[in-house]
Amino acid sequence: MTVDERRSELKKIIMDTKTLPTLPGVINKLNALSNDDKSSVQEMARIVSADQVLSARILRLANSPSYGFYRVSTISNAMILLGVNVVKSLALSSSIFEIMEKNSVGLWEHSLGTATAAGIIARKLVLPEVEEITTAGLLHDIGKVIIGLKCAEQMPEIRRRIKLDQMYTSEAEREVLDTDHAEVGGWLSKSWFLPDKLSEPIACHHNVKASEDHRIKSSVVHLADILIKASGFGDSGDPFVPSIQQLAWDTLKLNEQLLTEIVAELEDKLVEVKNFSLELQVADAAF
Repeated sequence: MTVDERRSELKKIIMDTKTLPTLPGVINKLNALSNDDKSSVQEMARIVSADQVLSARILRLANSPSYGFYRVSTISNAMILLGVNVVKSLALSSSIFEIMEKNSVGLWEHSLGTATAAGIIARKLVLPEVEEITTAGLLHDIGKVIIGLKCAEQMPEIRRRIKLDQMYTSEAEREVLDTDHAEVGGWLSKSWFLPDKLSEPIACHHNVKASEDHRIKSSVVHLADILIKASGFGDSGDPFVPSIQQLAWDTLKLNEQLLTEIVAELEDKLVEVKNFSLELQVADAAF
């Protein structure tokens, strides 16, 4: 079997949504409504609110330190404040991160940390659509969860290469699977009909050059991921911290002073994020 055939086969396995435990009916209804110009925020909020567990998780995420909101008390408020696409993504992420928390609290915390860092960078650089950038940060490693679920047999070999050959997770994945979590995350977000401004940063957070329409967002998520790895917060799967890609640095017009300010703000915020993560785990245990 050629590399292309293996990749195609793997893509089919991963895209087999019948076996993905991440698409509750509510997501399909939300997709249909969000594509209908006549549907209202209230209609969409009613659909999400019908699922109490999902509602609770979305509200907790919307009020998390990652988003910087501390006043979201209803799903319709979350929809208005965050936007339909962000709430749709939160609904998806809350479903899949339920699995992630059970399997790897470290990866969940890495994702929360990256969302927080992405929000801080976006606000510091006065970028538009801060919430979308934050959500892309939250979802950037979604491919790791899917690879863990769909390629469980290959995971020991991936971990072995990370440890013995001192490889980045994405390098080990490509050696074993001929793809990596960023590409898998891109496939997945497309199959979930997420907007390109979310799917492109997910797919390109390790290769900013590959991003076309949303290079700024991809650069922010790339930088956020590296800063969280460097801080030692959570567990992304390997302990190695890559360099910031020059293209991302140039795209965001960064300088050392800006970076120092971002890192200082992030260090303060991560204490809150750690407490939030612990609260979330306690609350989930109660469900």
